[in-house]
Amino acid sequence: MAMTNYQAAAYKQVRVKTAGPGQIVIMLYDETIRQLKIAVELLETGSKQLDKVNNAILKARDIITELMVSLDMEQGGDFAQGMFSLYVWFNEQLLEANIQKDPKPVQVVVNHLTEIREAWAQIAGKVDVKPQERPGVSIRG
Repeated sequence: MAMTNYQAAAYKQVRVKTAGPGQIVIMLYDETIRQLKIAVELLETGSKQLDKVNNAILKARDIITELMVSLDMEQGGDFAQGMFSLYVWFNEQLLEANIQKDPKPVQVVVNHLTEIREAWAQIAGKVDVKPQERPGVSIRG
């Protein structure tokens, strides 16, 4: 039996609320990559659905911007600054690709994001990162 849109949205919401910080970052990368792959596929096939290309790239840029503003520049130091610069470059590449309707820069960004996502997955797998306990909710007996 297939899930309804409502069920899928509810499941996704629960997944996000119960995920640790590392898992949330991975989910953000997954969604960004998914959106950009949609754009690449539409552009490479010569689709006339340029509104879908635009929307996919804009969604990806929005997520990248959220990743940028979530960086802790004080604690992250040079690493955070490097990631910030990389995110800026990603957004510049995607802006230009969207204007030119060129899939090549989009694919380059996808490749970089995939590598970073894999690194996050390895880190999250090694570190036991638990979501913050929710006030008023106890699962202890």
